Amino acid sequence: PYGIRGVIWYQGESNAGRAYQYRSLFAGMIRDWRRHWGQGDFPFLFVQLPNFMQRKAEPGESAWAELREAQLMALSLPKTGMAVTIDLGEADDIHPRNKRDVGHRLALVALGMVYGRDVVYSGPIYQSMSIEGSKVRLRFRHVDGGLVAKGGGPLRGFAIAGKDRRFVWAEARIEGETVVVWSEKVSHPVAVRYAWADNPDCNLYNRAGLPASPFRTDDWPGVTFDRR
Repeated sequence: PYGIRGVIWYQGESNAGRAYQYRSLFAGMIRDWRRHWGQGDFPFLFVQLPNFMQRKAEPGESAWAELREAQLMALSLPKTGMAVTIDLGEADDIHPRNKRDVGHRLALVALGMVYGRDVVYSGPIYQSMSIEGSKVRLRFRHVDGGLVAKGGGPLRGFAIAGKDRRFVWAEARIEGETVVVWSEKVSHPVAVRYAWADNPDCNLYNRAGLPASPFRTDDWPGVTFDRR
């Protein structure tokens, strides 16, 4: 019979080996908790997995990236919010020490989504893509004042592939509220990925200083696809 205002959830690393299953497992748990508490769709805020393990030199598959994708999908449920921490992790520590910024980003979600404050509470979230010749244009939600490459310089963390499904590092630039991605190695692109790695080197943010969530435009089977 306890009254609650909402839930904050920080977990996922133990499910990384079954990330595809987590798509239904996590959403099912949220629905189940709401049903048992009997207080409707109370706010459910969660932390997306941070960067972890050694950085890879080339684009590839990643169980942690797939788990982050499963967490991102949970935003389709009502009154859910996600704090992106892809820039707060540590290669050699599964429990990164910087909890302050994690808490700050969760607080922004609570203030903006739950309490109705006029604050930016999310970084860019991938929305759609369009192919323009040899380039791909990406559109986002939660641009909030514009897209930026944190620290200046070129955008990092983007990879592109053609029909052969072989990803290579891509060049990318911000055009208004979109990002254009291309590579001289891929003349007919079909898919783009961003920050798709255990520990990616990535720097896409909005002007409020919040990082973009890792994403991919494809739905090709990955390393955990068959472990349902």
